[in-house]
Amino acid sequence: MIVLPRLYPILDAGSFSDALGLLAAAQELSATGVTLIQYRNKSGNAKAMLEQARELRRLFPAHAAVESHSNVAKGATLEWGTQSSESHNVFRLIMNDRADLGVAAEFDGVHVGQEDLSPEAARRIIGPDRWLGVSTHNPEQVREADLTSVDYLAIGPVFATSSKDKPDPVVGLEGVRGARALTRKPLVAIGGITRANAASVIEAGADSVAVISDLLREPRKSAEEFFHILR
Repeated sequence: MIVLPRLYPILDAGSFSDALGLLAAAQELSATGVTLIQYRNKSGNAKAMLEQARELRRLFPAHAAVESHSNVAKGATLEWGTQSSESHNVFRLIMNDRADLGVAAEFDGVHVGQEDLSPEAARRIIGPDRWLGVSTHNPEQVREADLTSVDYLAIGPVFATSSKDKPDPVVGLEGVRGARALTRKPLVAIGGITRANAASVIEAGADSVAVISDLLREPRKSAEEFFHILR
């Protein structure tokens, strides 16, 4: 069974004005000790997604010990395609939705939703070694996902969220507790999670919290505070 980090950052390309901003945020997060990032891009432009994904992979080489350099924090200019040469943390990259692009970019795993590829189809594409996660929104979906080859489940939205145009109904902390009772697989809570409520989500049974919005403004400072709260 895999072990998830307490903090599961999701970088949504739509939240950044350009790819440089996304890469800079990834570097700032890595500098705090973050060891996993999910890359999400709902634009549908496969070429742009693959380009950005490969740049992330170059910043954080697969199965290597890598530390993001602190150029961004120091105010230095980050050039497109810049690669870090310092080492520190083993870093996993997870592709949202697109199993094919995840393999092409040599990511470490893929996360699918209820309206994406089935876990079985995604597993056939990514193989047995990459991590596979699936989103669930109710007890029935949790039960079904628990019987598949997925490595971890996500449950949510726990709280109201603005990261999706048409979010599923809020499950609340009771939804997290219910999901925990239905699976022994690692459980990620997602949806409206902030520094103010993250501890309560872990207490409800989640192994990890997925965060989007509350890491955007000051990625490094926010991640450090999350680590302090979740330790």
